[in-house]
Amino acid sequence: MRAIRASRRMVTALATLLTAGLLAACGAAPGINGAGPGGPDIRTIHPYGGDLAAEGTPKSGGTLTMGTDREAVSFDPTVQNTNQAASAVYDSLLKFDDQGVPKPYLASSMDTSDGGRTWRMGLRPGVVFSDGTPLDAAAVITNVQRHIDKKSSPGNRYAAQIASMRAVDPQTVEFMLKQPFGSFPSAFALSFNIGNLGTIISPAALARFGDQIGANPVGAGPFVLKSWARDSRMELTRNPTYWQQGMPYLDGLEFRPLPDTETRYASIENGDVDLIFGGYQTELLRGLQNPNLTVYYGSGHGAEYVYFNQQKAPFDDHRMREAVVRGIDLDALAATQFRGQMERAGGYFGDDSKYQTPEAAAAWPAFDVAKAKALVAEYVAAGGSATIAYKTTNAPNRVAFAEFLQAQMAAIGITLQPQFFDLAQYSSSVVQSRDFQMAGWVGGPVDTPYPAAQNLLRTGGNTNFGGYSNPEVDALLDQAAAITDEAERTKLYQQVQLLTNQDIAVGYYSRGYLSTVAKPQVKGVVRYLTRDTFFATTWLDR
Repeated sequence: MRAIRASRRMVTALATLLTAGLLAACGAAPGINGAGPGGPDIRTIHPYGGDLAAEGTPKSGGTLTMGTDREAVSFDPTVQNTNQAASAVYDSLLKFDDQGVPKPYLASSMDTSDGGRTWRMGLRPGVVFSDGTPLDAAAVITNVQRHIDKKSSPGNRYAAQIASMRAVDPQTVEFMLKQPFGSFPSAFALSFNIGNLGTIISPAALARFGDQIGANPVGAGPFVLKSWARDSRMELTRNPTYWQQGMPYLDGLEFRPLPDTETRYASIENGDVDLIFGGYQTELLRGLQNPNLTVYYGSGHGAEYVYFNQQKAPFDDHRMREAVVRGIDLDALAATQFRGQMERAGGYFGDDSKYQTPEAAAAWPAFDVAKAKALVAEYVAAGGSATIAYKTTNAPNRVAFAEFLQAQMAAIGITLQPQFFDLAQYSSSVVQSRDFQMAGWVGGPVDTPYPAAQNLLRTGGNTNFGGYSNPEVDALLDQAAAITDEAERTKLYQQVQLLTNQDIAVGYYSRGYLSTVAKPQVKGVVRYLTRDTFFATTWLDR
């Protein structure tokens, strides 16, 4: 799709900015520090699911119907994709608790006796895949080897750390690593889309289906795939051999891809679906304001931000990165783009994170139009250009944000030229190709710093599309991944926050807004901040 320039929208954007200015002149923008006009502020609420003990005795039966924000690509964990149904077909060997610590789930234990170089995983006896194949040490080794063999697998980066694997006995796997890797257990608990080594497929199914395993999954999770009409619906039914006795409670699950945000939210309001996976702030805010819906959300780590291409002008110059950040009025942004309710971001880790420090918070540039204008003028006087192409997707909220940003930059002397692309082209031809000066990005919350912080902030990280590089940050991230001492790891991530804020690695402005919105009849929700849901405990009170 051809890029579409948007300079003609400048007048509209300036009008929007003037409106924001009027709001600011009357006091703090509603919803930034107090309750907004339509209901409560955006806030962390039920981040990891419901209070199962307080929800009553689960009822058996029924089908849970859900709206997803995209179609699934594959059930093959060695294929990069998002698939909300994967956690229903596969139970992860380990699972993060509400502190982001990986704990045994389908596995029974995971321990190291030598500081993280050798790990032993114990498996629960008697667990079988839905085709009756035993889930034993050999099955785990077969699955992990697939990530080693396939360089394109999202799990390859973790599996590549393994020097050797052996079955100590049918219920015990030993992993010998090339070097100490304290975060290795996290690799068996991660979200499906970023490469979870703990997603285990029946070896018999792998032998039977080969390259077609992505459409014919056989796991040890609470449900099995019944049918899949792409871009229409996916149906799952209860796994009769599930390892957790008495579960799952539901007879089945139905996933409907609803990529349009308005359609997706309308479907939960009018009762077409029981639950939706929200991708944007709009769904979260509407859900919070609707007393007939239950919202699950936690801001976690990560944020929404703009990428600066630090490998080319003008953002190879710190002054221009600082000017952009100082030129964005977060009060006006909240008022015009977030309905008055925005959880601000001034770094990769949020203000309530143990990885944030006063020093790091102070290092992030504050809104200052005069300072921003001076930085731009200084850069231009030295021969630089203040005309910048800004690339983003053509989703309506991204277009509106680009218009807002265009007006903000004009006020400090930057001529921003927005260009819009469909999502597929944007992903491949813009960000992954590094073909931009400045680019938009909607980041979501994550449960644990590893590997997401490395992906964004380490040299060569797989989401470090702006080419940010600081050898000191690289060393801190590598050390944090290697050690097992949590207190020391906290100090290392605090240093990462400080240095990357000083460098202005990316242009943060808001926390991410991945949410789950459900009818109140949906009970027993257990989830990650990334929206990955563990469906064994879910039930319908109807």
